Amino acid sequence: MTDRYTRLAIALHWLIALALLLQMALGFRLDFIPRGTPDKGFYTNLHKSIGLLLAAAIVLRLGWRLAHPPPPLPATMPHWQQRAAHLSHVMLYVLMLTMPLSGYIASNFSKHGVKFFGNPLPPWGPDLPQVYAIFNGLHNIAGLLLALMIVLHVGAALKHALIDRDGVFSRMWPRRSR
Repeated sequence: MTDRYTRLAIALHWLIALALLLQMALGFRLDFIPRGTPDKGFYTNLHKSIGLLLAAAIVLRLGWRLAHPPPPLPATMPHWQQRAAHLSHVMLYVLMLTMPLSGYIASNFSKHGVKFFGNPLPPWGPDLPQVYAIFNGLHNIAGLLLALMIVLHVGAALKHALIDRDGVFSRMWPRRSR
């Protein structure tokens, strides 16, 4: 198989993948920082700031993907696997968009709001703990589902690379300069 994703799609894929893993690790780490401490505020705002940048990169990646359809999957791949690949990619994008959106909305219904790398963004919602709890809960559930989808995505990619050897994995793997 010679069809590959575009260079920009590959770069965005790996940049977002790395940033998501780091962002999720930071998000999980926040649960262990005591409330009311300077560290909690610093790392929470860092998490929010990175989340906004990551959201912009994800929207850019989604826009690029919509304008540049992915290369076709091998004809030898069973139809159910092709369908599962499509559905899992849709779910990944839904969750990658749900995460920053739900976090941002939750933050706007909190007295803390959003500080983008130290610069407060104007809040557009009042301090409503019940609304905050709903969107923060959605943020946390989406994070767990996204982690599960990432594990499935990596597992499928490794299956294509190590077992099937059908070229699917190499379509997204960066090429070395010649």
